[in-house]
Amino acid sequence: MSLQDKYNPLISYAQASNVSDLSVIEKDNVLYISGKASAIVKDEIWKLYDKIDPDMRAGDLVLDIDVLPGTEEVYEVQAGDNLSKIAKKYPGMTWQKIFEANKDILKDPNKIFPKQKLKIPL
Repeated sequence: MSLQDKYNPLISYAQASNVSDLSVIEKDNVLYISGKASAIVKDEIWKLYDKIDPDMRAGDLVLDIDVLPGTEEVYEVQAGDNLSKIAKKYPGMTWQKIFEANKDILKDPNKIFPKQKLKIPL
């Protein structure tokens, strides 16, 4: 099995998620995957890698996915969420930044509801 076959779920997800500048190169028994994506897409790629090689011991993959500046994610509020809890899911995010990005739909940072869609500025 080639490394591209082994990591096909990860490569397919990156392609389907429109990772920009996606590069997949196999050299000296190592697969190099690089590109630019949103923070959520990057996290999902790492989760897929963890499923394929849970102990990360194979040493046959180098992932270099940069987070695109100025990208924005949409988060669907779940039961029990608050802005602080949501912010913890994104590195460097604060509830204040989420509130500011959603002032068009939020009047009170303490009043959010399940299934509401919030913009997460990245």
